[in-house]
Amino acid sequence: MKLATFAQDGQTKVGIVDEGNATLKVIEGATSMVDIISGKTPAKASGPDIALSQVKLLAPNPSPARNIFCVGKNYREHAKEFSNSGFEAGAVKGAEIDEFPAVFTKPASSVVGPDAEVNLHPQATSSVDYEAELAVVIGKSGRDIAKADAYNHIFGYTIINDVTARDRQRSHKQWFLGKALDTFCPMGPWLVTGDEVDPENLDVKCWVNQELRQNANTRDLIFDIPTLVATISAGLTLMPGDIISTGTPAGVGIGFNPPKFLRSGDVVTISISGLGSLTNTFR
Repeated sequence: MKLATFAQDGQTKVGIVDEGNATLKVIEGATSMVDIISGKTPAKASGPDIALSQVKLLAPNPSPARNIFCVGKNYREHAKEFSNSGFEAGAVKGAEIDEFPAVFTKPASSVVGPDAEVNLHPQATSSVDYEAELAVVIGKSGRDIAKADAYNHIFGYTIINDVTARDRQRSHKQWFLGKALDTFCPMGPWLVTGDEVDPENLDVKCWVNQELRQNANTRDLIFDIPTLVATISAGLTLMPGDIISTGTPAGVGIGFNPPKFLRSGDVVTISISGLGSLTNTFR
């Protein structure tokens, strides 16, 4: 099942998407996607079909209650390109692959939806980069979750562009300030329930102005999804609606020589098997 949050007639609604027919139906009684994720409201659609072209899709969870949990350097080739780029503070040759997952967060205020413009913030950065990522959405709360139980706590999956100001990431020697700028977390186009997704075999692709830059598969993750859920939930309760972005593959802007940073008017499209496509223009 594909679930979308959308704006129509000045109201925010949640619906079930029929991607084949490019339509959706409203889920009555749902005030937010978390109502569906938590089981507060049944995911039952009613009313007439609404053309997707007649509504504005928002991020599936446009106002997360907590920061998005993000994982860095979780594909081997990307870990190497990041270490060799000169933008990783403290990079050590031969130690590109971390022993444990590198986890940081993006604030909820950075979230925008499909087709939304992403602000390049030229007053704050001159090196904005893209990062195509599979995102996991938690459905069942839990703490100290065992790897074997991880998928029982996952409701579904969506796409995130972990937009990054590389100069701020390098200069501040940690990642939050480079990841946290307003509009730096495009998400969508919808949330796909776990029963329709094989998260361990998904093609992840990213185009910039129709040029294919990233092309990988989630089977190449260094730390798989159960490991990430177990690691993050150790001593920390995950809640329905929490989002874990699993890392980006090789092919980001800093992987080129010279780097290919985003400029005003650039269009970035990310596609993941079965999850649709997320497109945003940078201004």
